[in-house]
Amino acid sequence: MQAIRAYDVSTGKELWKARLPAGGQAAPMTYRAPRSRRQMLVIATGGMPSLKTRLGTKLIAYALAN
Repeated sequence: MQAIRAYDVSTGKELWKARLPAGGQAAPMTYRAPRSRRQMLVIATGGMPSLKTRLGTKLIAYALAN
């Protein structure tokens, strides 16, 4: 399963996980939305046959809780 995960940096405990529609072959990034001021997490998914990840072309964004 292709997924993106968040971990607690002090304990290493997994805090959150979401399934991706294709392999995440890019570094995720965050930004603050100008109007809502919410922090967003974005990752490009594309997959790669040599890594045996599912192919696709999606840009996925998650709104992070404050």
